[in-house]
Amino acid sequence: MTLRARLSQPEILIAPGVFDGLTAGLAEAAGFEAVYLSGAAVAYTRLGRPDIGLTSMTEMADTCALIRDRVALPIVIDADTGFGNALNAQRTMRAYERAGANALQVEDQTYPKRCGHLKDKSLIPLSEMAGKIRAMADARDSDETLIIARTDAIAVEGFDAAMDRAGAYLEAGADALFVEAPRSREELSTVAGRFGGRAALMANMVEGGVTPVSSAEELQALGYSLVIFPGGIVRALAKTAQDYYASLHATGSNKAFRDRMFDFGGLNDVIGTDAMLNAGKRYEGDT
Repeated sequence: MTLRARLSQPEILIAPGVFDGLTAGLAEAAGFEAVYLSGAAVAYTRLGRPDIGLTSMTEMADTCALIRDRVALPIVIDADTGFGNALNAQRTMRAYERAGANALQVEDQTYPKRCGHLKDKSLIPLSEMAGKIRAMADARDSDETLIIARTDAIAVEGFDAAMDRAGAYLEAGADALFVEAPRSREELSTVAGRFGGRAALMANMVEGGVTPVSSAEELQALGYSLVIFPGGIVRALAKTAQDYYASLHATGSNKAFRDRMFDFGGLNDVIGTDAMLNAGKRYEGDT
């Protein structure tokens, strides 16, 4: 089933955030049907920096290619602003498709952008964003590669303007809509009431963000087709890593942390070391 077909199904699609082959493999093993490659997560993990537009298109494409080599799941990838104007957005589409992405999320912030749940965002004109969407549609190699149009207008121009922008982006050729950072359940419901049935709708759950955290079941009931949890894995791993390093520094050993980590064999089981080595033996000499 293609991602487009899956999003047309009644059951909401949950796409957890990933940032490398390990997290993607763990998500696939947990039973998820798709993953979300977050620009914020790549900034946090590869750069150790905040989500303020420091991550480049090539870093994202390289990361996507590594994830595609590890899992067969559909990959929804953060394309930020397209990393520039309409021509940059076309280049991003081509690079991401080559890297194995199945859907690109592009937003209407100025470049460099910042996390949708941070303050002081700014937007490009509606017409410019509509042009980027048309340009990306023209550049894609496959019609099955989806364009998810995101607007950050709620925090900048107000809720009504966000609705107007979302409608214009849909008319420009977006396959799905993502109205970022609704401030209440009522706003989440209004988005779904206006655009449900016209396009697949995506919701973003950020722990500590401005949108009330809702379950997939609740969002499905409102009319959403896709929900992402983009940074949860990084926040979970960062807390664990902080505790691990503090324990190692304090005790000079991993013994105190042993029950909270895989041992050597356990991690090799998770990443399939024996299966890969056995597969390699098929190519060793005349057997």
